[in-house]
Amino acid sequence: MKTKIFIPLVAFSLVLAMATYFVVNPSYEKSIQAKYYYEIGSYKDAYALASEAFSLDIYNRMASTIMAQSKTSLKYVDYIDTAKKYMKEINVIANHESVTDADKAKIKTMCAIMIGSYPKLAPSVITDVGLVEEAASYFKNFEQLLEKVDR
Repeated sequence: MKTKIFIPLVAFSLVLAMATYFVVNPSYEKSIQAKYYYEIGSYKDAYALASEAFSLDIYNRMASTIMAQSKTSLKYVDYIDTAKKYMKEINVIANHESVTDADKAKIKTMCAIMIGSYPKLAPSVITDVGLVEEAASYFKNFEQLLEKVDR
């Protein structure tokens, strides 16, 4: 009868000790915070905290993973921000009464930059699907725009 209670009690104690270590350890505490910031889409904060956590404990796989994912997500955010900036510039050019050859060359260059940058983005399983889809949408728009300008 005592072994039926003793074994689960020891197992529960071990799990409790591991959980306490995980929460109290400064490296893992920062990893948990980094995970939170990653989940809410604050990738710069997540990267900074994960880097701190990783520097405290280089064996912290959670910190390493969040750091890598934040870096990937930041690349997507940068791509999307650049795409938005270029689209605004292209819309300003398109609203002119006539589009000059220099304007067409500028549009082609912007499209080439965005099309060339897209393959360098490498999504993973946990990369925010919204970021991946938005980047893909801009990529398709730049491809279509380049086709229209090349005609």
